[in-house]
Amino acid sequence: MPKRGMEPIRQMQFIEATVQIIHEEGLHGTTLSRVARRAGASPGLVAHYFGDKSGLLHATFRHLARALGTEFRDRLIGIREPRARLMAVIDANFAESQSSPAVVSAWLAFWGQVNHRPELARVQRVVTGRLKSNLLYSLRELADAEAAERIASGLAVMIDGLWLRAMLRTGGLNVAEARSMARDYLTAHLLAHQSEMMNA
Repeated sequence: MPKRGMEPIRQMQFIEATVQIIHEEGLHGTTLSRVARRAGASPGLVAHYFGDKSGLLHATFRHLARALGTEFRDRLIGIREPRARLMAVIDANFAESQSSPAVVSAWLAFWGQVNHRPELARVQRVVTGRLKSNLLYSLRELADAEAAERIASGLAVMIDGLWLRAMLRTGGLNVAEARSMARDYLTAHLLAHQSEMMNA
């Protein structure tokens, strides 16, 4: 059995190994044995913490979601101005922690399973809801409720789509270009709303 206090460290080692194995072998090729070997442990110890492959994958997806949440929190610390907060939310989605090849492979692998695995769908709903909530929090200070909802929904979809295009080798965008396009989308829609209000 692992020593007391080592559990969180060991669990994180297994999760990080899982991300790497998904990147190298794909989801189908990710096994407890391969993860254990990468982490320098026995398959039985991985099973002790996570039960089976499904439990390990669920824990890994939750880890990715928490890492994205940390990006939001860290970038929003001390920012009060709503437009600056919105830009920080955009930037968090395109952060280096979210664009490494292994992390990208893991996100793509999990998205491919969301429609088939209810536990992964629940995690994805949290991720999607958190993004929209972060956008709405600041947009409501800049626009009426209907416009804030419309801009938040559109921008959330833009962020997801641009991230995907930027991360795929065939996407034709780099991270900086994708981030800039998301910022431009926000700016254009806020200006359009302000113009509507002035002409109303």
